[in-house]
Amino acid sequence: MCILKHACRLLQELLEGYICLGALKLGFKSGLKDFLGVDGTFLKGPYPRQVLTVVGLESINGIYPVAYAVVEAEKTSSWTWFMELLGEDLELGANSNFTFISNRQKGIIPAVAKVFPNAKHRFCLRHIQENIKKRWKGKELSDKVWEYGRATTLNHFKYAMDDLKKINDEAHSWLCKIPTETWSKSHFSGRAHTDCLLNNLCEVFNAKIDEGRDKPIITCLEYIKEYLMKRLCVVQKEIDKCQGELSTTATIILEEIKTEAANYVAKYNGIGKYQVASTWQYQYVVNLNERSCTCRFWEICRHVVSVIWNKIENGEDAPDVEDWVHPCYKLSRWRSMYLNKIDPINGRSMLGGQKEKIMKGVDEPNSQTTKLSRKFLAVTCSKCHNKGHNSRTCKGQGGIGEVGANGKTHGNGKGVEILLSS
Repeated sequence: MCILKHACRLLQELLEGYICLGALKLGFKSGLKDFLGVDGTFLKGPYPRQVLTVVGLESINGIYPVAYAVVEAEKTSSWTWFMELLGEDLELGANSNFTFISNRQKGIIPAVAKVFPNAKHRFCLRHIQENIKKRWKGKELSDKVWEYGRATTLNHFKYAMDDLKKINDEAHSWLCKIPTETWSKSHFSGRAHTDCLLNNLCEVFNAKIDEGRDKPIITCLEYIKEYLMKRLCVVQKEIDKCQGELSTTATIILEEIKTEAANYVAKYNGIGKYQVASTWQYQYVVNLNERSCTCRFWEICRHVVSVIWNKIENGEDAPDVEDWVHPCYKLSRWRSMYLNKIDPINGRSMLGGQKEKIMKGVDEPNSQTTKLSRKFLAVTCSKCHNKGHNSRTCKGQGGIGEVGANGKTHGNGKGVEILLSS
């Protein structure tokens, strides 16, 4: 059975192509974000194939392509094959706690469940919203879906779903059939270090390679490689301009959080926990020992910042606010993701040290020898030196005008062949 499985996989690899460049593999591992978006797009040329893509998130929440493949179609066997190779490259075992996000396309859900049974699988909230818009008209209902997905606590989510039931009981029942942990922040685990609700990271990448999708398969793969090679250099230039401890996006988010934290008051309970309330009557609990907050917002929230400031005001030892942020948002981590680069490669004419061979038609002259094919040359006899026959069929034909056994008159070998009817 194992031999048959191995043979099937080898056959699939011959019919389909998978690529995971070493620089991207090492860079993704350096990012410390166990989160991957998966999607597929079609080739637009005369070649009926699909391009499967896997894209991660970098420190500034920008896209970070990891791997891609050309397959016959988006089906369970192709996605399973793709996920198995991806797991080998990223050293992901069956027990890996990765988080994937997809558009619920055909074949991907059973493939992820089979290859990574312990992984979390999120569904793009925009596609869920589009499905609701097709079934039930009304902007209010589709807008509510975003409210439900953005709810970060279980209580907020429950109130939102109760509201949906009052608006449209049928839509409420349909949405309840989709596992809540796949589309609402309130049920997400924090191990992915992102509360991303959309699979637009794959859509952005697919848009970048759009011009290569109408080319032949090999040319398309070369186009994608060249784009990725240039992208690493472009982002590296932006990183070189940055200063500070955090990446640019993390710095902006943290400054906004600090501004909001000024409106909160923290009260200590004596054993590492704080009660944090605002003038708007919102109140949450921060546990410094567990580095958590009941608001479940981002890696660091305004409530945590308020607690840190409270400790400093009371003369207690407190970490810097930036130290509380997870390492995946540090500038040093972002820089390490782009440390490795993709090597350029020679063209096909340089492979094996041989000149590129160009196939010519049977009636096309060779550009190197400028000689015609033998099809257009008259045969010359080595015995009598006349044309029109060879030595094996020579019957002693003589000079000009001598009639041969076939009733034809041959030339003397110095001019153009003359054929006369008998």
